[in-house]
Amino acid sequence: MAQAGLIRTGIGGWIFEPWRGVFYPEGLKQSEELAYASRHLKTLEINSTYYSRQKPETFAKWAASTPDGFVFSVKASRFCTNRRVLAEAGESVGKFLNQGVAELGDRLGPINWQFMATKKFDPEDFAAFLDLLPKKLDGLALRHVVEVRHPSFADPAFVKLCRNHDVAICVAEHETHPLIADITTGFVYLRLMKGVDEIETAYPPAELDAWAERLTDYAKGQVPGDLKPLDRTGPAEGPREVFAYVIHEGKVRAPAAAQALDARVNK
Repeated sequence: MAQAGLIRTGIGGWIFEPWRGVFYPEGLKQSEELAYASRHLKTLEINSTYYSRQKPETFAKWAASTPDGFVFSVKASRFCTNRRVLAEAGESVGKFLNQGVAELGDRLGPINWQFMATKKFDPEDFAAFLDLLPKKLDGLALRHVVEVRHPSFADPAFVKLCRNHDVAICVAEHETHPLIADITTGFVYLRLMKGVDEIETAYPPAELDAWAERLTDYAKGQVPGDLKPLDRTGPAEGPREVFAYVIHEGKVRAPAAAQALDARVNK
């Protein structure tokens, strides 16, 4: 039987008023929400870093609020990715990484470089951007993932480019974004964005079962059979750490979905 890597399921952010009394117990102080969320989920995607700079003390405080073994992913600054010429993003990439991200220490997981839906695949320019992403920061190994949203990225050349740079491609389940299923590095990063608040667990049980099977396949280094890779000359199978975030419109039920997935894949 093929060995599998650790599967972490989580949500985007942890401060969201509608979660109070639904995910968070009534009366829980806002200052205690991160501590609570990090003890009921295995990972959280930090979204505030996409919009603005944070202080080193803030990153250190976030890390100190979480238990051993917990991991954050960090969404990179929009000033790095929302630009016409990506090759010119070097200064912005440096500012983002050097704002104090390393203060997360062993809680630092993948960094998600998210691109707008209008950004098209330009092989030369995108390769220049990937060249700007360092492998280490203050002694910490960095793991990078790119979340692309324009259909032009559904190209085997893009997959090979990311594989050559040891960068993951976000497996995005979305109504309009391309779902690129290929494995390109030592971990897999998913964002599940089709859940609805009308269902207590965001997805019907059968869909949760299906996603649990896919996550398990990815943890073994296998692209799920119903998700077709663009490049069939991918890497050999082997354990992969998997990060899966439930982030749907409304997102009230996202924590319940993440917990339901965790219960299925980490029995």
